[in-house]
Amino acid sequence: MDSIDLLKIAAAVLALAIAIIGHEIMHGWVAYRYGDTTAKHAGRLSINPLIHIDPVGTILVPLMMYFIPMLLGMGGGFLFGWAKPVPVNMRTVIGNGGYNAAMQVSLAGIAYNFALASLFAVFLTGMHQPLQSDGLGYIFLYLVVMQLVLINVLLAVFNLLPIPQFDGAHFLMFLSLKMGLNNIAMWFQRLEPYGMFIVIILLITPLSQYVLFMPVQYVLQLLLS
Repeated sequence: MDSIDLLKIAAAVLALAIAIIGHEIMHGWVAYRYGDTTAKHAGRLSINPLIHIDPVGTILVPLMMYFIPMLLGMGGGFLFGWAKPVPVNMRTVIGNGGYNAAMQVSLAGIAYNFALASLFAVFLTGMHQPLQSDGLGYIFLYLVVMQLVLINVLLAVFNLLPIPQFDGAHFLMFLSLKMGLNNIAMWFQRLEPYGMFIVIILLITPLSQYVLFMPVQYVLQLLLS
């Protein structure tokens, strides 16, 4: 493994940390705006990455997603994962801001990821692809910016999917409650224990190409055109 490969891994790890930690902090920050101090009292509004690490989502899953394709001779995979969820008391949020506030909390992380991807897409379009004459500092910076665009788009699109336990499903659940469609909200709640099974099925089957990677490619084309 040469120095460029190490730079690629380091850039991807840094970008993933910025994407997933900021995603979770935004949930807690928006909830705090509506009077919920749960995340603040738990110290989870801090940017300290150590308090946001989830052993599975932050370490195991990213390692598997990146290195297993490499071991199978398919080249390097992509980094994907999640941080430890920030605790939010939705009763307090709904009590102070109604279901609209709950929907804002649900979409806060996705909005952060899209905003970050859009910002760094502007920087990326103004940078030239690394040349042999460029130093390692510029190459690393370029790789970080590129990974910030890719990973944030991937996380945003993934979390928009109506998979139980994820933000898209939470948004639809609170929207259903606002509209008086309680049966739909209860359906999402009943499916929550099976959310991770749905994720695994999605990632290991061709479904991922249609519901995840094609939308990701479309958003990237919009941002980088």
